[in-house]
Amino acid sequence: MTTEGHDLTSELLYGMRLLGLQYRRIELAAPFGVGFVKAPGRAQFHFVSRGPVLLRTQNGQLRTLNTGDALLLPHGSDHVLLSSPDVACKDIRAFNTTPVCGNVCCIKDCASTEETTLIFSGCMEFDLGGMQMLIGSMPEVLLADTLIHKYPEVQPMLEAMERESLGKRAGYAGILARLADVVAAFIVRGWVESGCGAAGGWLEALRDPKLGKALVALHRDPGKNWTVAQLAAEMGSSRSVFAERFLAVTGMTPVRYLTNLRMQLAAQWIGRDGEAIESVAWRLGYGSLAAFSRAFKRTTGTTPGALRAEESRRAEQQA
Repeated sequence: MTTEGHDLTSELLYGMRLLGLQYRRIELAAPFGVGFVKAPGRAQFHFVSRGPVLLRTQNGQLRTLNTGDALLLPHGSDHVLLSSPDVACKDIRAFNTTPVCGNVCCIKDCASTEETTLIFSGCMEFDLGGMQMLIGSMPEVLLADTLIHKYPEVQPMLEAMERESLGKRAGYAGILARLADVVAAFIVRGWVESGCGAAGGWLEALRDPKLGKALVALHRDPGKNWTVAQLAAEMGSSRSVFAERFLAVTGMTPVRYLTNLRMQLAAQWIGRDGEAIESVAWRLGYGSLAAFSRAFKRTTGTTPGALRAEESRRAEQQA
């Protein structure tokens, strides 16, 4: 990857928000089947403290997870954790829970004398800001074990998670939650730095030694009133060559790309961060609130005010 590619990758990871919203320490005796339902904008993290356990993904694929395995489902898609392939499934929300601290609870569905499977799971807010389109390119499941050779520091974290989950020492729940956040971030970074799999679009542009310069400029200053001529100068080419190359690689014109980028950032700043709509419009280069609101609705299908109201309702429900 080019130097410019590394710059944009660094900015992508710097802006990443991968924060645990709800964690569960799940202890079950076979036979069991636990179902997790997709939540928009959420990822699901699992760490197997004591296995094995089977993962069945939305497409029906079965995968064996052993003790010490950690994985992230970046889309938070429907999936099931099973003791065996043919066991009946029960929604995770139907289990009785015992609060531990903050956003961590325990689920225990077994007799004290039974041999059990132990899993630490987290529902996470997964936001990449202006790079949100990257999530759509991610595979259904990302595994931590593929990182160990490149990031040996992950292994001690997984071992610490295993000890904390099994030992239940004072403060274990909070420590587990923080470790899970870090391990999940490592999983995402590993996928990005390995080339993002078969993802195309702007990632292909990122690898282009010239076009990458224009992308870095857009993402560094999305509020600037960019012209095609200015972006072509960043690339070091004529306007026609730049526009043709940009469209061929990203699938959209530079103007459309910039608008989409701005609206992704606007949704993040208004919805997640609670920033004033007028302030967001100004930061993103719009001369009037009306022009910003029209662009936002045209791109997202809703108004900035409606987004703010929806986020407020969601926050009240989670409180």
